[in-house]
Amino acid sequence: MKRALIITYYWPPAGGPGVQRWLKFVKYFREYGVEPIVYVPENPNYPLVDKNLSSEIPSDIEIIKQPINEPYRFAKLLSKKKTKKISSGIISKKEISAMEKLMLYVRGNFFIPDARVGWVKPSVEFLSKYIAENPVDVVITTGPPHSLHLIGMQLQKGLNVKWIADFRDPWTTIHYHKSLRLNNASERKHKELEALVLKSADIITVTSPTTKKEFEMITETPIEVITNGFDISEEINFEMDSNFSISHIGSLLSERNPEILWKILAEICRENPSFKNNLQLKFAGAVSGEVKKSLENFQLIENCNFLGYVSHSEALKLQHQSQVLLLVEINSPETRAIIPGKLFEYMAAKRPIIALGPKESDIEGIIAETKSGKFFGYWDNDELKTEILQLYEQFKTGDLTIASEGIEKYSRRELTKEMASLIFLAAEGNS
Repeated sequence: MKRALIITYYWPPAGGPGVQRWLKFVKYFREYGVEPIVYVPENPNYPLVDKNLSSEIPSDIEIIKQPINEPYRFAKLLSKKKTKKISSGIISKKEISAMEKLMLYVRGNFFIPDARVGWVKPSVEFLSKYIAENPVDVVITTGPPHSLHLIGMQLQKGLNVKWIADFRDPWTTIHYHKSLRLNNASERKHKELEALVLKSADIITVTSPTTKKEFEMITETPIEVITNGFDISEEINFEMDSNFSISHIGSLLSERNPEILWKILAEICRENPSFKNNLQLKFAGAVSGEVKKSLENFQLIENCNFLGYVSHSEALKLQHQSQVLLLVEINSPETRAIIPGKLFEYMAAKRPIIALGPKESDIEGIIAETKSGKFFGYWDNDELKTEILQLYEQFKTGDLTIASEGIEKYSRRELTKEMASLIFLAAEGNS
């Protein structure tokens, strides 16, 4: 067994996609010869909570916790709602208040690379003592928050331990980075830290090919793409929706507002009354007021069912029972590298996927490769309308299915096997 110390901020009872990547790796590591030790904050500020995920933690693994002091706790005194949004990376470019501008400026310029940077020094001190008494083969840090990579870098330097830096999202090219109201000195500091981390790590893992290409322009460190995936380990009991349901799982906020889709659905409703009667739009997760306003403007609001945040198990059931699954990414070059974790669960549900995103999105390649649906740009009006009409005709005849291919390689077990092989590779450098 190789001992791997995993340093992560997000861990059950945290909800949302950020927690699942390393929870699933830890769940299956022992099958591939890796003994995980998990280091997490004792008192984190999680914007989403899903206590059901705690049941997936192996009962006998070692979990180390240390306190963290986060500025978000004090910022809540000013605005709890805005603090929750900013701590989640939910930053709107529209209708931003003076308070939000101030909070973003402080967040971007006083806490580099992020608001968890205060956890770095005490973590390095604690883990240096821990590793001296309990040797490990590899240290793994996962970000965001990218400040955790600074912990790994200092442990590597101080203890000569091998270090894998895992990037669930990009750093300076992530879509909200430009919204942090950075001054020139802060922008330089971000880029300097990013380059230092990328050049110092022994191995880098990323979740998308585009992020790999971006990082390869900065470092010669080996970079491997290990995407997120699906883990359907239990049978899901469900009944297919009787209506022509189109479901979106996850936040649908102002900049992720597919008005092209609402426009097309409204057109079809006007042209085909039976479509209007059969259409049901389901939204599980936060939906912005701007998105709801758009749905009202296109006279679709009566066809909507807003479910709010649901647990992961409820989300899986919703995916399987829906007629069509909707995936929406922001129409921006900065989001080409974003592959939402729900894409893989959508594929496992084996329901037709309609995906909207920017040009050259990594999402498009996976959907095309697996034949799990269709990807459209925000300009593909006619093609998108044709696809929806075809799906509706198949629904009416009871033949709305998808014949996807090769999705097995995106199972969490297969992906854990890949990550374990990198841990062994890194550990061999200690021999």
